[in-house]
Amino acid sequence: MEVKVIETNSPRETWELGREMGGKAAPGGVYLLEGDLGTGKTVFTQGFADGLGIREAVNSPTFTILQIYEEGRLPLYHFDVYRIEEPEEMEEIGYEDYFFGDGVCLIEWASRIEELLPADSIRIRIEKDPARGFDYRRIEIEGIR
Repeated sequence: MEVKVIETNSPRETWELGREMGGKAAPGGVYLLEGDLGTGKTVFTQGFADGLGIREAVNSPTFTILQIYEEGRLPLYHFDVYRIEEPEEMEEIGYEDYFFGDGVCLIEWASRIEELLPADSIRIRIEKDPARGFDYRRIEIEGIR
């Protein structure tokens, strides 16, 4: 599968990329967001939500695992599965209703629940490179149509 690489040099550029992708998102889309702490996953997600027309504050749901935003043109189901120990814990949340529903899922730390993810998910990996500057990000997108 083809991998698209985008380089950003500011949080605003990372936000804008998220906004562009959110603007193109379709019902049932599942986006897998990977990257170390501090790479800009939340900034990307905030832009993505804006692209969906969501105006409320968007923060990482690290302690709640799932945050639901319904005011946009599509519902956004924002997962942070960093604290999930076993994929079976996702059944308690009723993940299938979200993964296969009419909204859009954006899942941070998705590799922790790899076996539950739809095959047609779009993978987004954000990486820093301090040698290229504090705000530089290399963003790989795989599975975009």
